[in-house]
Amino acid sequence: MKRKVLVIDDDLDIRESMRIVLEKEGLEVICAEDSDKGFKAAKDQKPDLILLDVIMNTQDEGFQAAYRFRSDADIKDIPIVMITSVSKVTGFTFDKEKDQDFLPVADFIEKPVSPQKLMDVVRKYLGK
Repeated sequence: MKRKVLVIDDDLDIRESMRIVLEKEGLEVICAEDSDKGFKAAKDQKPDLILLDVIMNTQDEGFQAAYRFRSDADIKDIPIVMITSVSKVTGFTFDKEKDQDFLPVADFIEKPVSPQKLMDVVRKYLGK
């Protein structure tokens, strides 16, 4: 059975470019353009990994989505990797060790992300 990755990003071009890279590696890809649709997709599809943008309809939509995912018993254990340009826009930086309680995600990487970096991170959390 194919491993599933949920991509939540408001930018169609980014969703499509990630989808192409991930499908080329044999993964099933589910896409959502905002956190509400992403939450529903996560509940319905039970992906193995969530790739989550931060800045969508609001500057912190992705952060709020991460809290929402973590508070739901059905999907709280799915790894979340934030892929965003929030550091460039707001100056916020994420340190996985120091900020784990504040931001309950597995990893945080900056856009633009190369196909190689994307797959390195995906493999890390899918155990491939």
